[in-house]
Amino acid sequence: MGSKFHAFMYPCFAFGHMIPYLHLANILAEKGHHITFLLPKKAQKQLESLSLFPDSIIFHPLTLPPVEGLPVGAETTADLPPNTTGKLISDAMDLLRDQIEAKVRVLKPDLIFFDLVPWVPEMAKEFGVKSVSYQIVSAACVAIALAPGVELGFPQVPQQPGYPSSKVAFRGHDANLYSIFTNSHKRFFSRIITGLKNSDVASIRTCAEIEGKYCSFIERECQRKVLLTGPMFPEPQEKSVKPLEDQWNQWLNRFEPGSVVFCALGSQTILEKDQFQELCLGMELTGLPFLVAVKLPRGSSTVQEALPEGFEERVKGRGIVWGGWVEQPLILSHQSVGCFVNHCGSGSMWESLVSDCQIVFIPQLGDQVLTTKLLSEELEVSVKVHREDSGWFSKESLRDAVKSVMDKDSEIGNLVKRNHMKLKETLVSPGLLSGYADKFVEALEAEVNNTKSS
Repeated sequence: MGSKFHAFMYPCFAFGHMIPYLHLANILAEKGHHITFLLPKKAQKQLESLSLFPDSIIFHPLTLPPVEGLPVGAETTADLPPNTTGKLISDAMDLLRDQIEAKVRVLKPDLIFFDLVPWVPEMAKEFGVKSVSYQIVSAACVAIALAPGVELGFPQVPQQPGYPSSKVAFRGHDANLYSIFTNSHKRFFSRIITGLKNSDVASIRTCAEIEGKYCSFIERECQRKVLLTGPMFPEPQEKSVKPLEDQWNQWLNRFEPGSVVFCALGSQTILEKDQFQELCLGMELTGLPFLVAVKLPRGSSTVQEALPEGFEERVKGRGIVWGGWVEQPLILSHQSVGCFVNHCGSGSMWESLVSDCQIVFIPQLGDQVLTTKLLSEELEVSVKVHREDSGWFSKESLRDAVKSVMDKDSEIGNLVKRNHMKLKETLVSPGLLSGYADKFVEALEAEVNNTKSS
C-alpha cells in the first residue's frame, strides 16, 4: 500500500462529469486518501448525498465569474438555456485559474484530476503537483478526437490486430449529428487531447472488455500508457444505496416483472414540443406501461400543457410523463422495469449495461452517436431508434424499436438480450470493478511515491 495522498478534483461543471468524479472520490476515500472536490455552490447540494466519506471528501464551492452570454446564476451545463453551448461554462472555468492556484499553494495537494481544462498540467507543474487527465467520455470518442481529418466513421487506422475496425459509417441524421459534433466540438476535442497528452497520468473511464481496441489505438497515437478505471460506479450490491421513493416504488409495483418501459434522456436534452409529443405518442403506441422522465420541451412551462391532446386520458393508469428528476439507477433496478430508452450519455450507458433491461438508444449528441454505434452495431447489445435525415424520429420508429426488443418472439430482441446478459455478467463478475479500481489507485500511489522520493 502506498502512502496516503491528497487529491484535488476539478471536473467539467456538468452532472454527467461531476457524478463519476464523485464515484472515483468515494473509491479513493475508501482507501484512505483525501479529496478536495472543486464544484459550483448549487451543485454541492445535489451531490453531497452521493459522498460516502464526508470526513475524507471535502467539497470546496467556487463562484463562477461573469462571462458574456452566461445567464446570472447559471453554474452548470444543466442551467444553460436552449441553443447555448457548454463553451460558456468552460470559459468561466478557465477564469477560475487564479482561485485554484491560490488553493493549490495553500493546501499543497499531491494530485489534481481534471478533464476539460487543458491548462491544469501547466499549472500543476509550477507547484510540483501531478496532473491526472480523467476522461469520462467513451474511448471511441477520444479516439475520434485523436484522428484529425476524419469526417465520418470511426478512426481510419491500419487494419492490424488491436486496432478498431473502420467499417462503420455515419448515415442520415447520424452523419448530421457527427458533422455538428466534429465542427462545433473542435474546441471540446482540443481541450480533451491537449490535457490528455500533457498530463502526468492519462486515464479513461472505460474497460478493455468493451473498448479494448480503442484504448490500444489511443495509446499508440499518444505514445503513452493510458490507465483504465473501469466503469467507476458504486458496486451493484452496495448496502448503502437508499430505497426508491415510495411514489415510484408503489406505481411500479402494480406491473408485471420486466413489463415497464422507462425513458430518460439526460439533464442536457431539451426536445422541441412536436418531438416531445411524438416521443409520448410512441410510448403510447407500444401498448406497454411506461414512465418517461425528460426535461420540459422548449417553450413549455408544465408537462401537462405540452402533452398531446387526449393523451393523459388514454394512458391513465399505465403511463406517466414526468418533467422532474428521478433516481435513475434505482428505477432501473426495480423488477417491473424491462426496457430502458435513453440518450446513451456516459452514465446512462454504464447503467444500461449493468441493468437487466433491454436497451434502446436515441442519441442526441455526437459522442452519444459514437457510443450508440459501438453498442448497437459492434457489440450488438442494444437497438437504436431510426431517424430521418432531418433528425426527426417518428412515434412509429420509437414504437418499433421498443417492440423489437420487448416482443418475446423477436429475433433481434433475443440476440441483444443474450449479448447484453453476457456482457453484464462480465461487468458485474466478482472482482472486475474492484480490480480496475485497485490497479488504478496503486498506479496513482506509485506516481505520488516516486515524486516524494525524487
